[in-house]
Amino acid sequence: MAMLAQILRTARRFSSSSSFKFLNDCYFPPASSLAAAINIRANAVPYSSLSASHSSLKSPTLDHCCNNGESHRNEENPSNGNDPVPCSSHKPLLRTRTTSRRRGLRSLQPHLNRIERKRITTDTFSAIELALDSVVKVFTVSCSPNYLLPWQNKSQRETMGSGFIISGKKILTNAHVVAYHTFVLVRKHGSPTKYRAEVQAVGHECDLAILVVNSEEFWEDTNCLELGDIPILQETVAVVGYPQGGDNISVTKGVVSRIELTQYVHGASQLMAIQIDAAINPGNSGGPAIMGNKVAGVAFQNLSGAENIGYIIPVPVIRHFIAGVEESGKYVGFCSLGLSCQITENVQLRNHFKMGPGMTGVLVNKINPLSDAYDILKKDDIILAFDGEPIANDGTVSFRNRERITFDHLVSMKKPNEKSVLKILRDGEVHELSITLRPLRPLVPVHQFDKLPSYYIFAGLVFIPLIQPYLHEYGEDWYNTSPRRLCERALRELPKKPGEELVILSQVLMDDINAGYERLAELQVMKVNGVEVENLKHLCQLVDKSEDSVRFDLDDERVIVLNYEMAKIATSRILNHHRIPSAMSRDLMEDVTLYNSEMASL
Repeated sequence: MAMLAQILRTARRFSSSSSFKFLNDCYFPPASSLAAAINIRANAVPYSSLSASHSSLKSPTLDHCCNNGESHRNEENPSNGNDPVPCSSHKPLLRTRTTSRRRGLRSLQPHLNRIERKRITTDTFSAIELALDSVVKVFTVSCSPNYLLPWQNKSQRETMGSGFIISGKKILTNAHVVAYHTFVLVRKHGSPTKYRAEVQAVGHECDLAILVVNSEEFWEDTNCLELGDIPILQETVAVVGYPQGGDNISVTKGVVSRIELTQYVHGASQLMAIQIDAAINPGNSGGPAIMGNKVAGVAFQNLSGAENIGYIIPVPVIRHFIAGVEESGKYVGFCSLGLSCQITENVQLRNHFKMGPGMTGVLVNKINPLSDAYDILKKDDIILAFDGEPIANDGTVSFRNRERITFDHLVSMKKPNEKSVLKILRDGEVHELSITLRPLRPLVPVHQFDKLPSYYIFAGLVFIPLIQPYLHEYGEDWYNTSPRRLCERALRELPKKPGEELVILSQVLMDDINAGYERLAELQVMKVNGVEVENLKHLCQLVDKSEDSVRFDLDDERVIVLNYEMAKIATSRILNHHRIPSAMSRDLMEDVTLYNSEMASL
């Protein structure tokens, strides 16, 4: 029976070839075919042709639907007179049937293996043919900022990746392939010509980007790839792209190993990802993973230190990104409840919060003040279900056949400003509450791609908003080498109001006016002239309003005091010495100009 189940599963996975049509016909053959096959095996007639193999396929498939292994006459297909009739006189033959079926299944397995290998080979060739006119090589020139010296850029560098054509004359690739781009080119397979491409939209959280090419010549003889579905486990996929080690297109084959929420390295977000055992190397990023004749995902990262463990972005995440761009004209992000939850696998914990028998869910620990849930949910609520989907004590929900995934996936797939219904347990009573979902900005941004860093220099004191890329400048082990207090706040603190930033004194450019303050770098600025600092723009405004002196209250109860007029004169001198073009970043200059205009009109 186990072998029979394997045959049926294999039959369902066959592609639309002649083999599939044949196996499809095998589900409901006439009873006479089965009886004839049994009669042949009972008389020890060897398999001698393809038709004999066909009979062996039909017999066990239909036998699965029969009682006690017996063959029943089909009224619509009467016996031709040569078929054995299931009666008492044929009992010895029935005993022989069981043995013959087992032998038939064993002899049939090599034939099925050959068919499966042929199918996989055919699918691989189909994927290659499909990719030749759709997969492109992406050449990117990028220049990232220096977050320690925010008025400077790092040296220019060139990178290469992959992409593929989708409907609407667009190219889909990874966000990290075009991050900090200054110039992007694409090249089709088999063409020596590179074409200029423009970045239309970038979603760094999901590591996806859309490119457009204005040249009509580029689109000649090209095909677009269609998005498919989430593959099942052990499904074969072909990863197509331009990895390192050569200039031509490359195809690697692998199977789906795991599907779950995974850390996206580029955007530091938790979204669904598919793990495969195909090699994904630098240059593969942005290339499609093809299953059959459709895209199953986009290659984007691998597991360092492991062999042949790669990850692809699944179709639901891709569709969410593309739909958001098409509806609003720009990347809209992924929604969040703004909650920090705890699993409730401990029985005593469940009893304490009055969870009855059969109740499962997660415990609410923290709520982001900027989320819609802040005014609806409460600390110590138990979330039992999300949009009618029960949440298990480990925080997972049902996903496909006997698979589970964390309920954060359901939240992330919602559109911005879409409502969801949460079933909660509060003080022993069950409630259903409606919550509006939308993307949330953390207090300390995890990334800041394609945007110049903000800074403000006053008397040699360099002020910046705290962002994680600044901490990353301390090296790969930034968590241990960066200032401990800043690191903890970056990872754990929540914003209290919209637009809030943690402003820090990143460094002191030495001069007579700031001598003695050089050791106060890397501390957070709490107040200016007694007023709490909301963000860097607010700090600029507070300094600009000063009269005789300026007082900065820093973290750890440290204080800096400067004469305002002398500090303004010293600022110009320090900027000239360090060849810094401006005392503030361009975004702050625009904000300050707008602010001064508004103040003058009052």
